Amino acid sequence: MISFGKSDVGLTRYINEDFIYARDEQIGPLPNLYIVSDGMGGHKAGEIASAMAVNSFVEFILNHNADGEILDLIVNAINYANKAVYEKSRLDIECRGMGTTFSVCTIIDNKIYAAHVGDSRIYLVNSQRIKQISIDHTYVNEMVRMGKITPEQAKIHPQKNIITRALGINDKIACDAFVEPVGFDDYILICSDGLTSMLDDKEIFDIINDGDECDLENKVSNCIQIANEKGGYDNISVILISGVLK
Repeated sequence: MISFGKSDVGLTRYINEDFIYARDEQIGPLPNLYIVSDGMGGHKAGEIASAMAVNSFVEFILNHNADGEILDLIVNAINYANKAVYEKSRLDIECRGMGTTFSVCTIIDNKIYAAHVGDSRIYLVNSQRIKQISIDHTYVNEMVRMGKITPEQAKIHPQKNIITRALGINDKIACDAFVEPVGFDDYILICSDGLTSMLDDKEIFDIINDGDECDLENKVSNCIQIANEKGGYDNISVILISGVLK
């Protein structure tokens, strides 16, 4: 796998509370590892939560074996990271109530093994379609799933940024964990809501399919640049992964 990741503070925030991790080489029992974490909390607490979550997750991976159960390893690592962030929040008054989204994956034998908490997203993108494979843990998405509002109404709903799950908020964490096949021509995109709140799926699809298919850096940079041109109201983090080597 090859990847490129970038995190940008955006145009209106003073602190970047996003934290990303992209490794194309072996790490512990995993052949690669990619994470986007979008923190929230008081003064600098979101920045602490996102970085602590990623670093704790990576620490767990480095010190444990998969024993053939990749998803179990990932979920256990998320539980470990959740405990670390929760304990820091509980013991440090300046970090009280902090939390973070957490979207993570590894790619093994043409399958993506992923876990997800919050409203960052994981997509599969190729020349034919863009497919979101994570589910937004948000108040408005729950309303859409219950049929109370339409997806179009959700995009402009005043409470669209309220998330229903975050890592580090409680001593226990419920995350989605799943396996999805990956085509030889698929890109895997992981991003914070700083991208998806500015660009819709069609716009993201067009950017990723524009230009040299191997120029991941340019595609990621264009995503961030256009999100900033549309307002850049939040931190913007993007990791783009490809198995196509030329």
